[in-house]
This record gives sequence, structure tokens and C-alpha cells, in this order.
Amino acid sequence: MKIAQVAPLFESVPPKLYGGTERVVSYLTEELVRLGHDVTLYASGDSRTSAHLVPCVEGALRLSGCTDAVPHHLGMLEDVFRRSLDFDLVHFHVDCLHLPLVSRLGLPHVTTLHGRLDLPALAPLYKNYPETPLVSISDAQRQPLPWCNWVGTVHHGLPRDLLPLGDGGGGYLAFVGRVSPEKRPDRAIEIAKRANLPLKLAAKVDAQDRHYFETHIEPLLDHPLIEFVGEIDEAAKAAFLGNALGLLFPIDWPEPFGLVMIEALACGTPVVAFNCGSVPEIIAHGKNGFIVSSVQEAVEVVSALGQVPRRACRAWFETHFSAERMARDYLDLYESLAATRPVRGHKSAVKGLSAL
Repeated sequence: MKIAQVAPLFESVPPKLYGGTERVVSYLTEELVRLGHDVTLYASGDSRTSAHLVPCVEGALRLSGCTDAVPHHLGMLEDVFRRSLDFDLVHFHVDCLHLPLVSRLGLPHVTTLHGRLDLPALAPLYKNYPETPLVSISDAQRQPLPWCNWVGTVHHGLPRDLLPLGDGGGGYLAFVGRVSPEKRPDRAIEIAKRANLPLKLAAKVDAQDRHYFETHIEPLLDHPLIEFVGEIDEAAKAAFLGNALGLLFPIDWPEPFGLVMIEALACGTPVVAFNCGSVPEIIAHGKNGFIVSSVQEAVEVVSALGQVPRRACRAWFETHFSAERMARDYLDLYESLAATRPVRGHKSAVKGLSAL
């Protein structure tokens, strides 16, 4: 198939540092190419891919200090729609910016929603596009908008050779993610202190979370068990997760997926996660980690992390969360949508956003 992947421009594909959506787009794109498909990737110019790259900005917007990403994304969509009939299907990963366009053009397309859907403004928006085919990244993600045209749930996947099995020899607990109220690094710190185990936090601090970090988290870092590592790149992640006794995932929000959970499992590292959002779809209690509902429960199960075989965690990843499985799930959807949603009209009728 000729497939266009349309990525956000905030990070490169794959990201140099933090960036879950762009990382998943990279894994999917590379696996589709490996399986023999003709893939065009719309992304930032500093992206690395074996697909045909259409560079829509010179470099990732977050790292360039861009303050208004909308014009750049609209420019990208203009090019996508000008070339839309060159593809068998277009796969969007840019939230909702393209919705007014695809509903009118009728080209074969699908949109994966990567974020939370419980925000008040989203329900009235998506009610305007009841026929737009959407993919969720977990069944739990759909709950706020059950009436949307969900054509499938596709859990994320990682390349099998990306992260090696680790031995947990570092003897510490790990936290990876954003420093934000919903990710609850404060819970991770409390769990580690009460369990008397070292904790390393590999986390980024966005501008909007700087006040939260300075007022709620920074005062907790002055403790011999706690080490704030900061944001790490992909190369450092294998050792960081592989050497950890366990990953703490103490979230306090409806997490749509939680990529770091399967990154930890790929390293053989069991996960202690709070029972929110997608967690029960990824963690099998007692088999690859533990699902808890309180800090006290987390403290209690941390002592049992050594009883979870690291090879069992790795096997769970390989069975359920490989990039090949993810790509084949998407291909099934692509083929179904391409067969049932033929492009309407002649190529000359598609002239980009200005024609609407």
C-alpha cells in the first residue's frame, strides 16, 4: 500500500528526547517499510526514517522554541491534501486539526488519537464528525467519547531489538516521564522513601509545569534516596530501565496508554502502576508487575518485585507489544478502510485547503 503518516511537528520522528506520539509514529513507519509498504512520512526536517520524508519544518518545534505551532501544522496539512490522491490511505496523528478537511474530501483515512479525551471541549467537537474513523490506543481511552466512530483499538508497540533484557542490578526504583501533577512524581518519591529504596527520576519539566516542579517536587529531592536525573535520550533509556528493580507508574489521571510501561517490560523490568486509564490493559497483576490503588499498597508490593521473573516481563512484551504486532493491526484497518471508503471525485478536484 501507499501510506502517508502525518506526525506532529513538536518533536522529530523519532524524538531526540521526550515525545511519545512521535516515537510511536517512528516505530510504526519503520515497521511498515520493513513489511514492504510505500510510506511517506510528514514530519520535522530533523527526523530520521527509511520512508520518504516530507520535511514540514526545519527542526522539531519544541526544541526550536516555537511559540505558535498551528501555522506550521496547517502548512503540512495543505501539502498532504494536495497530494492526497497519491496515497491509498492517510494516517493522521495530529489530534483534531485536520477534521474539517477529511470529512469533506472523503479520501481513505484514519486518525489515531494519542491524548486524553475527557476534556470538556472535545465532546462537542467530535460530535460534528460522527463518521470520521478513529483509532484508540487503549479501550479505556474511549470512555469519554463512546459514540465516536471507533474502528479499532491498537496498543502501541516497540521494535523487538530496541531495548535489551536487563538484570535490575542497579538496585533502584525508576520513574520516567513528565514532571506534572497527573504523573505524580511526588507519589513515586513517597513510595521510595517508605520502602527505603533509592529512586531515580528521569523526567522532563515543561514550561507549564515549572511552577509545579519548583513548589511541589524540588523540595522533596533533598533526600539521600532520591536522585533527579532529568530528561534522558533513547540511548540512555535501556540502561536506566534495565538496571532498575522496578518502574513506578503512580499516575493520577486517565492515562491513554503509557509508553514507558512497555519500555520497562521490554527491559524485563516489572511495573508498579496505579489503577487508572489503560493500566489494566498493559499490566497483568502478579505476572509483569502490580496494579495498586494507594501509596501503601505500592510500598507493600515493591518488596515483591524480585518475585516477578524478568524474562516473563520480556516475554509479555514480545507477545503483546511488539512493533510488528502494532503494524499488522494497523494494516488490517488500512485494508478495510481503503476497501470501503473509495475516494470521491477526480484528482483535479483536490486542490488543498484553499479549495474548501
